[in-house]
Amino acid sequence: MPATPPTPAGSQERQVRHRAARLEDWIHDVRERWARRRGHVPTVVPYTGYGSTEWARILCRVLLSRPISADEPSKRRRRRREQGIRGWRSFTSVPVGDVPVMIEIGGERLEVLADRGGVIDTKVPVSLTPGWHRATLQVEGSEQVEAPIWIVGPDVHFGIISDVDDTVMVTALPRPFVAFWNTFVLDEHARSPTPGMAVLYERLVRAHPGAPVVYLSTGAWNVAPTLTRFLSRNLYPAGPLLLTDWGPTHDRWFRSGREHKEDSLRRLADEFPHVRWLLVGDDGQHDEELYARFAAEHPERVAAVAIRRLSTGEAVLAGGRTKAEQHGADVAWVSASDGATLADRLADIGIL
Repeated sequence: MPATPPTPAGSQERQVRHRAARLEDWIHDVRERWARRRGHVPTVVPYTGYGSTEWARILCRVLLSRPISADEPSKRRRRRREQGIRGWRSFTSVPVGDVPVMIEIGGERLEVLADRGGVIDTKVPVSLTPGWHRATLQVEGSEQVEAPIWIVGPDVHFGIISDVDDTVMVTALPRPFVAFWNTFVLDEHARSPTPGMAVLYERLVRAHPGAPVVYLSTGAWNVAPTLTRFLSRNLYPAGPLLLTDWGPTHDRWFRSGREHKEDSLRRLADEFPHVRWLLVGDDGQHDEELYARFAAEHPERVAAVAIRRLSTGEAVLAGGRTKAEQHGADVAWVSASDGATLADRLADIGIL
């Protein structure tokens, strides 16, 4: 069954591409030739996807990495296949653009091209039952990997969209250093979960069977494997991570994190018109403003908004708090400093 893959950049697009993007492409070409001479091969890093009973959104990235040796112990080989490229190597590894990746899911088999950053984000028409499924991904010359896919049933009417930094994990660092520190210095064992939030999310999914949990962040795709392990280790419900890619686009120096979140919220509203979302974030960045705008545009898509209030120290490191605004009477807003109190507030309004 055909899918609509990302369109490879043509000559006309290359002519109008921002000079920063052209420079990045040149650097990638040089690094790719150097890495291939060292024997590195394309490797698929799978990400958790989602979908309905009629389609699935497949997410992954293709990077060059050292091939898995046949002499490696089976346990290590399996871990490398499942977790992909870990830690700082995920940032230093070279992305491979315009490479075909074979996708198999639900009895369907199709080939999709990665974009210039090596990312595949494609929507596949397929018939699946609600619950967890597996998509098999493979690039020529590499071993198969599996990407988990959560399928939302047509009878599900509640879901959770959650921010990551300072919402499900405590960063306790100035914003400019968060991404660097979490990626290059700490691993998932050293990160701190936000008190009570994992229990809150678990209670929510028990109260609303089949509810999808989507983790929305301005972080780079490179940290997805580490964040996934952190969420699992700290007993957060499994769900797709919607991240972005660092670096220039075809028309600007850097990608907009706020635009990424806004686009993702609108897309989820369009894809699941029968679902009302609980939007969870914190008051130290732009979550309140983004959620307020989304709730004003789509009040019928929002069950409630839950905001974690940062401590004074956390707010200073985050660059201050967002100013309180009139959020309107159409959508319920609750706030608290921890997950347990947020649960009480959500119970008061009938969400729990």
